[in-house]
Amino acid sequence: MATAQLSHSIRIHKAPKETVFPSQITNEHESLIMVKKLFATSISCVTYLRGLFPESSYGERHLDDLSLKILREDKKCPGSLHIIKWIRGCFDALEKRYLHMAVLTLYTNPKEPEKVTEIYQFKFKYTKEGATMDFDSHSYSTTFKSGTNSEDVKKASVLLIRKLYILMQNLGPLPNDVILTMKLHYYNAVTPHDYHPPGFKEGVNSHFLLFDGEPVNLQVGLVSTGFHSMKVKVTTEATRVSDLENNLFQESSPTEIAHQGLDCDEEEEECNNHIQRMNFVYSQQSSESSRKKRKVSEPVKVFIPDRK
Repeated sequence: MATAQLSHSIRIHKAPKETVFPSQITNEHESLIMVKKLFATSISCVTYLRGLFPESSYGERHLDDLSLKILREDKKCPGSLHIIKWIRGCFDALEKRYLHMAVLTLYTNPKEPEKVTEIYQFKFKYTKEGATMDFDSHSYSTTFKSGTNSEDVKKASVLLIRKLYILMQNLGPLPNDVILTMKLHYYNAVTPHDYHPPGFKEGVNSHFLLFDGEPVNLQVGLVSTGFHSMKVKVTTEATRVSDLENNLFQESSPTEIAHQGLDCDEEEEECNNHIQRMNFVYSQQSSESSRKKRKVSEPVKVFIPDRK
């Protein structure tokens, strides 16, 4: 049932010494650990607050005064094992500096995976010193940037997670029969042609998607460590964010409703994709033959949550 989405609140209490993120970031290795944990925490937040897995699939960790739910291996819930395998596959690509973007997609018809109902984009960049993670969520626009100061990075990360929690708690419910998949997009210039991380196989880099309803783009935030950056974006159905638009973040810029496609780097390749309503096609207007497609991996097996 759609009511499977959880209405958990963020519990606040004195946190123990063990926390989610490293206490300092002074080199690329520490930065990589930070970005991995931020990515895993974000995915855990999405799956937990969207009601995709049972409580037993999560452990509890702490981030300042926040009590967070983090995905863990739960043999009673095969779905959680699938997602953890995907996360580890992303870690492998991050370590090799191949991963450009991880796109967690939810759809309802197994015969039409291009007809989506919600999209979560995590875009990564690697500086000369290291990498960054960018989390996009198409409609709610907030960006956090930080330099190499460890305290600034931590503050930006905490703020991103807080915003993500609030966003997830205020989205309307998903359809009952959602299916999850994750596509990994790579930097072609450095990624071997035959590379696919564990749990993934060669995927199709489609230049069209259909969105089931009116899409809204929410820019969640950006965290940069000086070595890595991660950007987060969410695209969801407009009717699911009515409460968010009316009641939250009124001090920020107005919510932007845009028919945009997957986020691409202008400096690397032109991106003309558009997500449009069901009766339109999300497509690339220019000739596909005139540009090189980005290499893509997809899971060996998609996942169907038991939400009834």
